[in-house]
Amino acid sequence: MDLIYFEQWVLKEYNIDLSAYKSNQLHRRILSLMSRVEVNSVEEYIRLLKKDPVQKQKFLDFITINVTEFFRNPDIFDELSKIIKSELPFNSGLKIWSAACSIGSEPYSLAMIMDNLNSRANHKIIATDIDSTILERAKIGEYGISEIKNIPKQFLAKYFEACGDKYIINPKIKKLVEFKKHDLILDNYESNFDLIVCRNVVIYFNQDVKDKIYSKMSNSLKKGGLLFVGATESIYNYKEYGFEKASTFIYKKI
Repeated sequence: MDLIYFEQWVLKEYNIDLSAYKSNQLHRRILSLMSRVEVNSVEEYIRLLKKDPVQKQKFLDFITINVTEFFRNPDIFDELSKIIKSELPFNSGLKIWSAACSIGSEPYSLAMIMDNLNSRANHKIIATDIDSTILERAKIGEYGISEIKNIPKQFLAKYFEACGDKYIINPKIKKLVEFKKHDLILDNYESNFDLIVCRNVVIYFNQDVKDKIYSKMSNSLKKGGLLFVGATESIYNYKEYGFEKASTFIYKKI
């Protein structure tokens, strides 16, 4: 029994398509997980995941790459804010999608930006992730000191309440964000977005899957809508998806 069988088992058991990931990276991650729990075979690891809910969740968290932070690459977020002001009708309310949102840092960052640009506009931010457990944590909106390090001081004072060693996000900001479970590879995409933010995710996928994701995201954007990607994810063939460059990591649908 090999790792290909394990991929098939994960698809059937958890509805996660591991074949979309770059195989060498993925297999290293799986073998690392197996080594941590001291199992020597795929069969043994499957038995462990079936009977141990803690190890099952550790596997899901590890494999779905829940790495995030508020205003990741702050200078690029500053650029995004400027482009939103110049390119999008932010006074009339925008429809925004934060894909693979993890613990909520990114959609809440977007919510703070939008509220700061126009607190009276009726913005809608949809935040999605494949991991149900991480989405439940995101909905709570509580963060530790290490997790709020990039938040500008004025935003921290305006949008958070300190409670012991936790920072709790303002209910007004929470209300701007709707969290949903969604699989970028297997599920359908909503439409009519003004802005899609998908950062530091597709880098783990193979090229065929990247092509499908970017094509579907282009179809989900309004004409003139923006796609914001991660700092290591420049789209070199962006014209094939109907984009032009608005900035280094921001693309505009034409």
